[in-house]
Amino acid sequence: MVGMSGGVDSSVAAMLLMEQGYDVVGVTFRLWHLNDEFDELRAETCCSLDDVNDAREVCYTLGIPHYVFNYKDLFRERVVDYFVEAYRKGHTPNPCIACNRHIKFDAFLQKADDLSVDCIATGHYARILQDAQTGRYALKKALNLPKDQSYVLFTLTQKQLARTLMPLGSFRSKDEVRGIAEKNGLVVSRKKESQDICFVPDGDYTAFLERYTGEQMKPGPFVDKEGRTLGEHRGIWNYTIGQRKGLGLSFPQPMFVVDIRPEENAVVLGISDEVFSDRLTAGELNWIETDSLKDARRCKAKIRYAHTPADAVVSMLDDGTAEVRFDTPQRAVTKGQAVVFYDDDTVIGGGTIQ
Repeated sequence: MVGMSGGVDSSVAAMLLMEQGYDVVGVTFRLWHLNDEFDELRAETCCSLDDVNDAREVCYTLGIPHYVFNYKDLFRERVVDYFVEAYRKGHTPNPCIACNRHIKFDAFLQKADDLSVDCIATGHYARILQDAQTGRYALKKALNLPKDQSYVLFTLTQKQLARTLMPLGSFRSKDEVRGIAEKNGLVVSRKKESQDICFVPDGDYTAFLERYTGEQMKPGPFVDKEGRTLGEHRGIWNYTIGQRKGLGLSFPQPMFVVDIRPEENAVVLGISDEVFSDRLTAGELNWIETDSLKDARRCKAKIRYAHTPADAVVSMLDDGTAEVRFDTPQRAVTKGQAVVFYDDDTVIGGGTIQ
């Protein structure tokens, strides 16, 4: 079963697996529905009715069955509600990681078991390889590094890796993938990629949170690290760590968001140096290279999707969390984002920054 979003990547993945001799079934997930207003906003984002129709047409072209699985309730519970609660805590969540963890691999693989399907497949840009000696599966970066998605896949387990195929991981360019789609007459060959969170397509997180929760953001104080009031903010959902623009205040020197304190409804500002951190702690850990981390491990640590992995040492603490110490302080370490550990192109594991 191939998870087909109606985009070019998953469509080509299905076609490639057919060429490799697999019996392929296309599956599209219905993930989001709130009301007509939100559906209208979502017309150009993933998982819309248009995407379902595109996936269905690709399956018709390929001559394979197409099914739609309804995961709306699970998506609301495990992705959207998680997103909202993270913002309430003053964190900056990554809903794509939550969706991969709970929907695109966990629930999808359970459905595969129910239907006696051998493998699931996706259009992700990453590679899965098995060690011939140990039998353990490794998650590796895609050869197309600008498109690599291994960061958002760090939650995959050995069971999931053993049953998952990612045929695009060995392609070196997106143009090559589009060329295959165009050559084979797939209607999605030139379809634009969706860049936004699927349930917040206009990128206005604050407006979404207010509509979804029925709560209105309350103004509160900008403060420095010593608690001195510097001005008034427009509500904590409007800010994230490292932010400089859009503060609505002027200072003799540039000021940045360095912390968010929801219990005080306060946003903490500091100078550039105060945005940098030489360490972090992370929980909700998942290890891929090994079952657990026993000794301190030197690695490259990536603290957000667009971050260049930095030299660091990761070690376990007595409370079951991990501590990461960077060789060089890193900018805007943000609670709620993932930190993922690499050994060259191989994912060691990862967790959620606390």
